[in-house]
Amino acid sequence: MEKKIDTDQIISMPDYVRKAWNLPDTDIKSYSGLALAYIGDAIYDLLIRTYVVEHGNAPVNKLHNKVVKLVQASAQARLYHMIEDKLTDEEKAVYKRGRNAKSFSASKHTDLVEYRTATGLEALFGYLYLTGRTDRILELLRPILDE
Repeated sequence: MEKKIDTDQIISMPDYVRKAWNLPDTDIKSYSGLALAYIGDAIYDLLIRTYVVEHGNAPVNKLHNKVVKLVQASAQARLYHMIEDKLTDEEKAVYKRGRNAKSFSASKHTDLVEYRTATGLEALFGYLYLTGRTDRILELLRPILDE
C-alpha cells in the first residue's frame, strides 16, 4: 500500500533551488524539448537509483546493473508505451515536443525510434519536475517498477 504524503508542507526541489540561489522564474514553455529531456534524464535516473538503493544495500556494481536495465532507452520506451493512454493532452504535447526535437547525437545501443521515444519521456519528466509535479512522475514510473 502506498503512503499518502501531505503535499501542502512540501516545497518542490526546483522552487527550493530557485529561492536558495535567487533565480528567476522562467516560463516553462521557453525551454526546448531537448532542455526538458536533459533535466528529465537526470530526474529519471535519480529516482530509479533511489528506488534501487532503497530496496537494499548491495555492492555498487549490482546496484548499477539493476539501474542500467531500467534507465536504458529501451526501458524508457517500454515505460512510455505502458503509460501512453494515461497521459493528459498537456503531457502528450510535452512528450511530442521532446520526441520530435532534432538531437545531434544518437544512441549506440538502440534504434532511432526507441531513442526518440525515450527522449520524449525524458522531456515529459523534465517538464513535470520543473513544474513541481513529482507526485505525477512517481505515478507514471510505477508500471516499470512493478515489473
